[in-house]
Amino acid sequence: MDRIAQWLKKAKDWVLNPRSIPEGADMPGVRKDIMELAWPALVEQVLVSLVSMVDMMMVGKLGSYAIASVGLCTQPRFVLLSCFIALNVGTTALVARMKGAGDQEGANRVLRQSMMLTLVLSAVLSVVGAVFAPQLIQFMGAEADTLGPAVEYLRIQMYGFVFTAMGLCIAAALRGVGNTRMAMYMNVTANVVNVILNYCLIYGNLGFPKMGVPGASLATVIGTVVSYAMALAIVFRRKQYLAVHRHDSWKPHLETIRRIVKIGIPAMIEQLAMRVGLLIYTRTVSGLGTTVFATHQIALNILSLSFTTGMAFSTSATSLVGQSLGRKRKDMALLYASQVQRLGAMVALALAAVFLFLGGPLVSLYSDEAAVIAMGAQVLRIVALLQPFQCSTFILSGALRGAGDSRWPAISVFVGVLGIRPALSALMVTVLQCGLIGAWVALVVDQLVRLVIVYLRFRGRKWLDIKV
Repeated sequence: MDRIAQWLKKAKDWVLNPRSIPEGADMPGVRKDIMELAWPALVEQVLVSLVSMVDMMMVGKLGSYAIASVGLCTQPRFVLLSCFIALNVGTTALVARMKGAGDQEGANRVLRQSMMLTLVLSAVLSVVGAVFAPQLIQFMGAEADTLGPAVEYLRIQMYGFVFTAMGLCIAAALRGVGNTRMAMYMNVTANVVNVILNYCLIYGNLGFPKMGVPGASLATVIGTVVSYAMALAIVFRRKQYLAVHRHDSWKPHLETIRRIVKIGIPAMIEQLAMRVGLLIYTRTVSGLGTTVFATHQIALNILSLSFTTGMAFSTSATSLVGQSLGRKRKDMALLYASQVQRLGAMVALALAAVFLFLGGPLVSLYSDEAAVIAMGAQVLRIVALLQPFQCSTFILSGALRGAGDSRWPAISVFVGVLGIRPALSALMVTVLQCGLIGAWVALVVDQLVRLVIVYLRFRGRKWLDIKV
């Protein structure tokens, strides 16, 4: 016990007492700034992950085929979303920089231009996704029992694609000015609606039709529409820092679009590389059979809970680094980034302990099949090992993006997710016959390589001088 107490004291000192403090910096104030941005994002991400877990648990009651069907749709949907995620990186970074420089009109112009780009692109891609849904699902390696439900699920997702993309766009701008609380309210509301309608539409309760897997997709879309309506209500309030007014100009502003795209292109390459890599990776795992693939999806769903720490603190790092550089305070940008990293690491270690000791009980919430529970518990031990590295990668990448340096996070994803993970998983699964465990070992190696790449870039400090 004494050794544990000493370790905890050292960890506390490491977090609270950095070696270098910029002149005039108030450390309690710095930590307060971080937590004010991080806690709404953390609550948002935790609740979203928990609802996603409940969502899959509810689908899982239909059988392993239902979990596998939903899992087959995940990567095609995110491939189509990748360009909007990339645009949102540019939107958040520019809005944060302009907020730091005191340019409110510029920040609102970025919001309007981003909304306009998102509307046009999402309308086109929703049609593409709906028309080619069967081909996308077949490419993912669907088996006979999952092809039909998966195609229906993906098509319904495409019908609500515009609302999804527009909601993400507005939320990204709000995070840029540090308004993470509103984004939290939007996502929490959407996911509560999703769970309630899951209960009604999957099983046919309360007089609703029993739709099964397509019902889960429709519930998600309706929740997304509610979230988008909330986003519009927020930005149409005149007293908000980010606000859309009736007489605002919506004409294309080429300089603003160029700046958004300049930051967004590396992020788009990153997203496309990630999604293509994950497509190949998912297809490799799906070849192990419906039961093994369902176990894989359960483990990924539980892993998403651990994303919450990294994503929440990454949001904080992006906003605070961007605003600090907008004020010409490189020293404060460094301080915020390092403190976010330290706070995130402590939370990641706590999550690692949960996955290490409670893996079996967590998996049993999704399925009562003994093989699934045993295999899932093994995978979650690997997830526990992954936690500190995963969280650090998220946070350092968020700090770089806040500075407008989205190129190096993209390079890390290109090398790790598109290069190492698919190749190593194919070797482990197909050649060495290591099964699902081999696929997850490949995921860990990929994560370690990505961390090394972004850490070396962060440590070099060239990102402090990037012009956006």
